[in-house]
Amino acid sequence: MSNSFLKNNVHVIDRALRLILGAVLIALVFVGPKTPFGWIGAILVATGLAGTCPIYSIIGVSTCPLPSNKSNQT
Repeated sequence: MSNSFLKNNVHVIDRALRLILGAVLIALVFVGPKTPFGWIGAILVATGLAGTCPIYSIIGVSTCPLPSNKSNQT
């Protein structure tokens, strides 16, 4: 039985955007308004580094490309 909850479901572009946006939100805590958006930034950075999003897993969404079956291509 495989653990499908922690499989990669975040595409490379999605991961990069999460890391950038997360870093910006965390930086705003220190140099901008002192808002709790840094916690959201920390979550985005964590999911970007891990390559998996628990919310995507719960709702059944994946931004990863489907694996191509090269043996069927002629």
